[in-house]
Amino acid sequence: MSNQILKLFFSFFKIGIFTFGGGFAMIPLIEKEIVDRRKWIHREDIIDLFAISQSIPGAVAINTATLVGYKVVGRIGAIIATLGVALPSIVIISLIAIFFGEIADMKIVAWIFTGINAAVILLIFHASLRMGKVAVKDLITTIIFIVTVGVVVFTDISPIILIILGGLIGGGLYFVEKGDKP
Repeated sequence: MSNQILKLFFSFFKIGIFTFGGGFAMIPLIEKEIVDRRKWIHREDIIDLFAISQSIPGAVAINTATLVGYKVVGRIGAIIATLGVALPSIVIISLIAIFFGEIADMKIVAWIFTGINAAVILLIFHASLRMGKVAVKDLITTIIFIVTVGVVVFTDISPIILIILGGLIGGGLYFVEKGDKP
């Protein structure tokens, strides 16, 4: 069990230290680590894990680490995985706060963050494509996807509303499909 705890900590620590741009940018790294490398979560279940992580309050990466840690080792796993993913940010932000006055006006720092921002957009796009391959699997989910993209692109409706509506539609479709079956 202690070996599994160390693997949890260092897996999520690595994710936390090598990812810039927040939780959505971490999705490809999380997926590669917990599905492909460690095999803690099945590929078919990862989309549900990310959906749950986005639905509950808090950062996606923190919520995902907590859920995976709990699944793998239980409560202590949830704590260790969460600590692993959060610790790099805490250290990095603390160092930036200490040295911010000295580096804030350096052009190289601005260029570094410009490059990081561009890479983060690509990581989010990549994660969207991979998740879309799993989530969009039939005509109904294709229609929901297309309508949601259209609404996000052409209106100011909150994504939270769309997530809630998607859940309600999915739940309604479940009851329609279930019918009178037990």
